[in-house]
Amino acid sequence: MYRKMVMLMVGMVGFSAAWALDEAAAEALARKSGCLKCHAMDKKKDGPALKEIAGKWKNKPDAIAKLSTHITTAPKVKIDGKEEDHEVLKSKDPADVKNVVEWVLSR
Repeated sequence: MYRKMVMLMVGMVGFSAAWALDEAAAEALARKSGCLKCHAMDKKKDGPALKEIAGKWKNKPDAIAKLSTHITTAPKVKIDGKEEDHEVLKSKDPADVKNVVEWVLSR
């Protein structure tokens, strides 16, 4: 029984490490994708601050799915009263997308 518990715990640690947030990679991809042209960490620019986005979505069960869709599908957004296409993330890799979304939610 003890051996099974240890193996389960080792597996859980390995799984959580595989999904650990890589802040440097997330910020680099956000910069490369142009996200920080319109969004700042804690103040409004053309788009809401990342801190504001995190506050709005933090405890919602569909946050990762909704934000992932938002940054990968170029939805229409209003900037200065005009509708424009939101820029898309410069990666389609699901792990990169999830990492950026989790980085935003951690603000």
